[in-house]
Amino acid sequence: MKVPRDLSGEELVKVLEQLGYVITRQSGSHIRLTYKSSEKIHHLTIPNHKTLKVGIVNSILKEVARELNLSIDEIKKLF
Repeated sequence: MKVPRDLSGEELVKVLEQLGYVITRQSGSHIRLTYKSSEKIHHLTIPNHKTLKVGIVNSILKEVARELNLSIDEIKKLF
């Protein structure tokens, strides 16, 4: 499954919120998300742009998949 080409920063944040990430703060055009579990805390910074480049989205999804022990395809199904 491919990543949508016209994905915005806000849409990506909504998908990550489904996985347990919470918006911590926003500074300018970047949104800071935090995932807290009993054993670790993970922070992500998402650009709040109208359309995100595919490479940025893939990089973020790989990092989330690694931190949450999920496959990238499991995350892509949420789009």
